[in-house]
Amino acid sequence: MMTDRSMVRSLGTEPPILADGYRAPDRREISLRWLSGTFLTGITSCILMGVALFAALDGRQQLAIPAEAYAATGDPAADPDLKSVSRGGRLLGPKIAARPVDKAILEVSTVTHDGEREVVRRQPFAHVKMKLAMNYKTQENYPAFDPLAIFAADEKVAPGAVRTGTIYGSDVESEVSLKTTAFPVSGSTTPFAGGMSFDEVEENVRTNGSVLTDGSTQVAALYYIDPQRFDSDAGVDIAAGLAARVVEQNMSVAEPEILTPETPEYADDVLPVRSPQPIEAVLMAAGYPKSKAGDIARALEPHAGGSELAEGDVLRIGIIQRGEEARVVRISLYRHRGHVVTLAVNDAGRLVGGEEPPPLDAVAGAFDENAPQMPSSARDLPRVYDGIYRAALSYGMNRDMTALVVKLLAANVDFQAQLKPTDTLEAFFSVEDENGEATDESELLYVRARFGDTVTTFYRFQNPDDGSVDYFDENGKSIRQFLLRNPVPNGVFKSGFGMRRHPILGYSRMHTGTDWAAPRGTPIIASGNGTVEKAGWDSGGYGNQTLVRHANGYVTSYNHQSAIAKGVKPGATVRQGQVIGYVGNTGLSTGPHLHYELIVNGTKVDPLRVRLPGGKSLEGETLAKFEAERQRIDALLTSGGKPPEMASN
Repeated sequence: MMTDRSMVRSLGTEPPILADGYRAPDRREISLRWLSGTFLTGITSCILMGVALFAALDGRQQLAIPAEAYAATGDPAADPDLKSVSRGGRLLGPKIAARPVDKAILEVSTVTHDGEREVVRRQPFAHVKMKLAMNYKTQENYPAFDPLAIFAADEKVAPGAVRTGTIYGSDVESEVSLKTTAFPVSGSTTPFAGGMSFDEVEENVRTNGSVLTDGSTQVAALYYIDPQRFDSDAGVDIAAGLAARVVEQNMSVAEPEILTPETPEYADDVLPVRSPQPIEAVLMAAGYPKSKAGDIARALEPHAGGSELAEGDVLRIGIIQRGEEARVVRISLYRHRGHVVTLAVNDAGRLVGGEEPPPLDAVAGAFDENAPQMPSSARDLPRVYDGIYRAALSYGMNRDMTALVVKLLAANVDFQAQLKPTDTLEAFFSVEDENGEATDESELLYVRARFGDTVTTFYRFQNPDDGSVDYFDENGKSIRQFLLRNPVPNGVFKSGFGMRRHPILGYSRMHTGTDWAAPRGTPIIASGNGTVEKAGWDSGGYGNQTLVRHANGYVTSYNHQSAIAKGVKPGATVRQGQVIGYVGNTGLSTGPHLHYELIVNGTKVDPLRVRLPGGKSLEGETLAKFEAERQRIDALLTSGGKPPEMASN
């Protein structure tokens, strides 16, 4: 080891020698501490750059994803593999917003037509709001994704119009039958009664004056006659109670509140604890800010027996949300399924002791393994198609109704895409009883679907002119496409519209359609509703050909078919999605495919590029009736289906 004397000799004790005016470095001025620090700084920088480069290139799958896409680990007591928490796992259950609007059964007055009569009765309807990214568990199987089955699904709409009817504008307590007849304007075969004398009229008023009321409201005041003339022992007060409404004692009538995005909305946030954790950590893991979590933790410590929560505890946080602002107004702690304490915010903004809130299913089933949970990772989210079916079946919708929803959304939604945590589906449909389960008699009245930034809304409406039932958006435009661009949903695009070298003739010529390759016998569906103009062999090279005429001068042509479907013949009516033929190799063709053409006013156009008109739009008086129906549905969903409530003074 170098001694102090040797180090001094090595570094030197004499001033440096100057040469040519330049000052040589003075080794005595070199700091070993600075040199070591510089060296360590360089090594640390290289390590950090390597870590960042690894995360950017090879570790991108480990980047953070939205917090709501995580779920809790399972119960360690039930699953031995979960006794030790792995990296990325969470000790807390997911945030379950137990909102009462998730599913509600509404008693709604509807009117149906029974011959010449209109029958008004109350029927139960289910209003559901579903978060599609949850892991719903259902015992009912659903069909695998098949684009052909989606477009070719049958709809039972005609009988539904009689079963469900339309929303009635008023609330009724029991079934009411109405019959409307035209006022007779021509001569009547019934003889008219003789005229009454003045004394007879006066006697009738005396006799019937006591029944000229409708409940508590008098329907005939008769101010044009002197009331004193009818003063009798019966004591009929004609001028009393002209517009009075009798209500129960200590009750007042309140108008329903119109809900807006700024209307305060109450929700319960249920946080189950699956492992001992500090109260503050439980709240922060659920998304609460540190300051708010600390305040709640300090308020609960005296009642929880310390700063930590035990395994099996449940926190129930009451929140009032107004727009983007959320405020905690109540905190409840449950231990071993029993209520421990409830703290509520008073008018001064302080937490004080309160009574236990009404029971909530989300608290009782907080540790229920069958309850829907958010997948552990955004990569584990199902496809849109699977998410719709699982959620709908779990909320009481049947397979036929769910298939209808899928079909109506097919024009705007990619069912093969992966769900996002924010994707939701809202539906309003008729049910048989308070259990909220749809049956074959149930009808779908309203759907609002959000996928990413796209929102699709449509309403069911029966056209009074022809009795047809269809679904329209909020502007009265049909939700269905006028024409599908691909009549072979399982086909593969092979050749487009334009000039090309013909594979058989050997020279360039115009290709007047699009080619969709598929195995021989693959079903071909009609692009839209229309009438068959031709169904048979074409001598010009098209082989088995079908021509369908649609509205407004549109004609679709299906060529090279191996066979034409049964019942498809000239004059027959076909509907969109109906199977009209099968892929083949007839005519001038080098392999099984469909040559599909679109003809507009006699000119062949590119089916993939032409701007197609939307579905039919309602106009005039029919549009006004649809808007009235839409407003009634919106009002029902906004108010929860309740008439003006009776509020206590």
